[in-house]
Amino acid sequence: MYYDREAFFADLVKIYQEEIADLAAEGCTYLQLDDTAMPCNCDDKARRDVVARGEDPDELTRSYAKLINAAIGKKPAGMTVGLHLCRGNLKGAWMAEGGYDPIADVLFNQVNVDGYFLEYDTDRAGDFKPLRFVPKGKIVILGLVSTKAAAMESKDELVRRIEAAAKYCPIDQLGLSPQCGFSSGAGGGQVMTDDATTRKLALIVEVAREVWGSA
Repeated sequence: MYYDREAFFADLVKIYQEEIADLAAEGCTYLQLDDTAMPCNCDDKARRDVVARGEDPDELTRSYAKLINAAIGKKPAGMTVGLHLCRGNLKGAWMAEGGYDPIADVLFNQVNVDGYFLEYDTDRAGDFKPLRFVPKGKIVILGLVSTKAAAMESKDELVRRIEAAAKYCPIDQLGLSPQCGFSSGAGGGQVMTDDATTRKLALIVEVAREVWGSA
């Protein structure tokens, strides 16, 4: 058990740096991290809970950014890093709601990753306005296709939502993906089937080609 947050963070940084070094030695050039802490700082209830225990949610966001930067700080120059912000996915469950506004500036301008995977499959994630903070040189992958519901999204609706996001971030800095991994929806009681997964992935490819071309 840790009684000091910084000591805990220091050990986390060491673990991640060692793992990233091992991956780099095996030839890894793309690393994707999964973060569940920052999305919780988008949630008003979670933020109130943080205040109730005597902490500042905005300070926590800045601390998380520093933690991620330290964890990837010794990665090889040629390694690209993506960050997925996960709100929960098991059996359609979720653990945080609220738009990205409270964390957007820090997320996009203080976290030293190359791209972001943002869950935007439901209204719980808010609108696209926080994308106005995305700087040049970084990309945002819009998680518009749900891995928690078997119902197929409409191609026209996906294109419309991408165009809506492009009002705040240049379209050449945007991409399309599922909101989370399909594998986390596997097992008993899940709603996704292999067929639904295949059809959704095919839809993503079709829409991406229509919006960004086949290159």
